[in-house]
Amino acid sequence: MMAAAASTFARLLPSRRDYAELPRSWRRDVLAGVTVGVVALPLALAFGISSGVGAAAGLITAVIAGLVAAVFGGSHVQVSGPTGAMAVVLAPIVVLHGVGSVALVTVLAGLIVLAAGVTGLGRAGTFIPWPVIEGFTLGIAAIIFLQQVPAAFGTTSPAGERTLPAAWRVVTHADWDQAAKTLGVVAFVALLMVVLPRLHRGIPESLTAVVAATVLVVALGIPVAAIGELPSHLPAPVLPHADLGALRDLVGAALAIAALAAIESLLSARVAATMAPTGPYDPDRELVGQGLASVASGMFGGMPATGAIARTAVNVRSGARTRLSAIVHSAVLLGVVYLATGPVAAIPLAALAGVLMVTSFRMISASTVRKILRSTRSDALTFILTAVVTVCFDLIEAVEIGIVIAAFFALRSVARRSSVVREELPGPSMPGDEEIALLRLDGAMFFGVAERISTAIVDAEHRRTSAVIIRMSQLGMLDATGAHTLAQICGELEGRGITVIIKGVRPEHTALLANVGVFESLRHENHLVDTLDEAIEHARSHVSHQPH
Repeated sequence: MMAAAASTFARLLPSRRDYAELPRSWRRDVLAGVTVGVVALPLALAFGISSGVGAAAGLITAVIAGLVAAVFGGSHVQVSGPTGAMAVVLAPIVVLHGVGSVALVTVLAGLIVLAAGVTGLGRAGTFIPWPVIEGFTLGIAAIIFLQQVPAAFGTTSPAGERTLPAAWRVVTHADWDQAAKTLGVVAFVALLMVVLPRLHRGIPESLTAVVAATVLVVALGIPVAAIGELPSHLPAPVLPHADLGALRDLVGAALAIAALAAIESLLSARVAATMAPTGPYDPDRELVGQGLASVASGMFGGMPATGAIARTAVNVRSGARTRLSAIVHSAVLLGVVYLATGPVAAIPLAALAGVLMVTSFRMISASTVRKILRSTRSDALTFILTAVVTVCFDLIEAVEIGIVIAAFFALRSVARRSSVVREELPGPSMPGDEEIALLRLDGAMFFGVAERISTAIVDAEHRRTSAVIIRMSQLGMLDATGAHTLAQICGELEGRGITVIIKGVRPEHTALLANVGVFESLRHENHLVDTLDEAIEHARSHVSHQPH
């Protein structure tokens, strides 16, 4: 027991195996790290501002969380840091509890994610259906776009309002003289981000667009808001102050952040594992790494971190094969903190808004949307509802509702494929065979279909039936409700003087059937048989002894 626990714990820790490919790939890893660092800079600043915590917090998160998650995470190529989804969740928390609460809620959320990884909950991410994931992504993309509307119009978001009505209020009450200037910057950035990749794929379009917009604004003296002063060094790590009142107020927010961090990180790692032959990822270790990353980020004054799908994709496409690339990415951003905060401070907020607006569109795959909408009505409905709930209500609720809806349709599909079929006895007919009913259970016997199957058997015409054979070899799924209903069916038929013989119980169902009393409901222990020939022979012997 102790040895198994030690082995499991060791699996969650860094090892030399993490860098087995390094002698062959270090050049590509370094180049990929520099590339993704350049891409991550404007996004880290933008997501920090979008969340309400500030550009400095976004940059610190990318440096600290990116490094910790790279070393301790479960993916060789995952890049972590601030993300749009986390900014969406964090923004209302900042409004309700203030910026001072961010450090504590970040550490709390990190500890929850860490605990989830240690206790082996990482595999739960595989249970999220594809339409839910894509609906969630579409909803997040819409929110990220809407969050940038105030900055694009040169104003601030109305306090206390949800993203959609706040964006509408900004547009309808805009100062168009000021808005013309900021919208011009947004349009300039968006245009460059669209055009530059067509000129050369190696151009870091987001950074280039931001630099060009900043130079243009400064050169022409356009009066638009800028990021402002940034720290020229990392702050010293400090444990956030926590009292019982603060913990009680923030535990709900921490749980929501932790759930989002776990979901987004596991999804990103799963996507990365399919993009290149970099080896499988360990979901439990990934949660451990992301939990430690958020704890460290909170201690340095950052925000909660997750695996970033967009930056991870850039990392993989740039040739990354080991964790070195994500470590280099953090080192590049650390160099910006110590060497380039002056120029960075001059970046217009509207330029970052333009970057995020374009990024939000790139999060949506038109082909994926078409595939889901053309798949099945249930999957299309799940996709649409998840996206709508994400935009209009809450991200975590959206995932929960999406999973519930998908589970409902899945169970309904299983229920429709579950049935009881009366079969003819195989082989030559013998006298008395008309008194034997051979029933085959197909599909599943669970709470969603048990009552229907019970009605089909018990309420059927059994006036000339002396024995019923229930074939269970084709029954794929059985739950407690189904087993209990089967016991009731056997009891009801035996009470009418009809002998019940159960044939072909699967090994995985034996214990459940025994525990709920199915076997006890049979008239004799010999009425549980393995083969159809045995069942028919036994049924015929009972029929032959019946008075006629």
